[in-house]
Amino acid sequence: MPVPSASSAEPNSRRPAPSSLWRDADFRRLWVGQTASQLGEHTSLVVLPLLAVLTLHASAGELGVLRAVGQAPILLLSLFAGAWVDRWRTRTTMVLTDVGRALALSAVAAAGLVGGLGMPGLLALAFAVGALSVFFDVAYQASLVRLVERDHLVRVNSALEGSWSAAQIGGPALGGALVSLLSAPIAAASSALFFALSFLSIRRIRRAETMPERPDEPPRIRRRIHEGLRFVAGDPVLRVVCLASAAFQFSFAAMTTVYLLFLPRELHLSSTVVGLALAAAGPGALLGSLLAARLPSRFGYGTVLVCAATIGDGVFLCVPALHGASAVTVPPLLAVGFVFGFGGQLVNVTVMAVRQAVTPDGLQGRAAATITFAGMGLTPLGSLAGGFLAGEWGLRTGLLVTAAGMLLSPVVMALSPLARLGRELPAPHDTPPTAGRTHSPDLTRET
Repeated sequence: MPVPSASSAEPNSRRPAPSSLWRDADFRRLWVGQTASQLGEHTSLVVLPLLAVLTLHASAGELGVLRAVGQAPILLLSLFAGAWVDRWRTRTTMVLTDVGRALALSAVAAAGLVGGLGMPGLLALAFAVGALSVFFDVAYQASLVRLVERDHLVRVNSALEGSWSAAQIGGPALGGALVSLLSAPIAAASSALFFALSFLSIRRIRRAETMPERPDEPPRIRRRIHEGLRFVAGDPVLRVVCLASAAFQFSFAAMTTVYLLFLPRELHLSSTVVGLALAAAGPGALLGSLLAARLPSRFGYGTVLVCAATIGDGVFLCVPALHGASAVTVPPLLAVGFVFGFGGQLVNVTVMAVRQAVTPDGLQGRAAATITFAGMGLTPLGSLAGGFLAGEWGLRTGLLVTAAGMLLSPVVMALSPLARLGRELPAPHDTPPTAGRTHSPDLTRET
């Protein structure tokens, strides 16, 4: 992540304004790297389940296990990743995780091409990819505040989240098309290439990072994790973000597991069409990322969060009612994906800006990791629940129940202080004494 240069005297003056970001070479390298990484991640999120369903003939329960294993690192490693990121360079973390994911997906491709891939190997590699993605995502979120002023977080998040939207558009469609037209191993290899591109781009970033100061006797990892947990749990806004995220991520993981079975088996859609249906969220997310820079300052952060979450999550209640040929079902599926992407991206950008605004610099990694742990840590259980419901209650009923569960998230936000946030971001809260200050590191130690 491009961060303040060590050469300037004042920290705030080193951070480029949003209008000049796209003229900054390091920012462009970050944008390319982040876009490629997200494209690889979204491609693999479609390729690995389709490989299991179409090539290995996985059952509903096995698909649930596969998704749960890939998501388990969120629960197991998020807190450790946050403590790690707050002490080390985010650029180094992102580069190393890109290399690891490229190697893991290359192994999937090689094993698939020689016919040696089975469910145990796929589960192990899915866990490896998920673990490395946890470190990349925490590092990316923590490093953003080292680039711009807090007052500009919404605008910059909006710009960078546009690349995530592009990945949502291209990733699922590309993954589904490659699985359908060529083979699942080749589709896995394409994801590896995206991570390699991300590595090459982020590796070229030259700006030094402003790092939290390390005390002479740094606290143990357990204490640093506890500091992040205590900070988030003690903040009324971040505490609600955790609860709402947990409700959404559990239900969304369950719904997605059923959805990935519902489209090919109940509606009889091809892999290409499944990829297009999933990619429909991308254009909506792109629109949401653009409007996220304007709507909160006009209507208030709380209003935008509650309304966007209600619309985006509730739209999936329409899907279980679909029947008939693809000519009838595909247009509504594309509309559902578009609306979900629009609402979800508004929530993502707004929540990230609020979290970054209230969190001190020395706690950015641990705060992001704690929220990830509390929210997305439930996704493995959600995936297992989705596989169970699909097998016991049927795909249509299971999809209806899990889609309804997604509405718990906006209900939690509507009944909390988060809904009362106004048109301005809240001020940062106090930093625990051991969190430290910031300093610019010696460039000779850059990895």
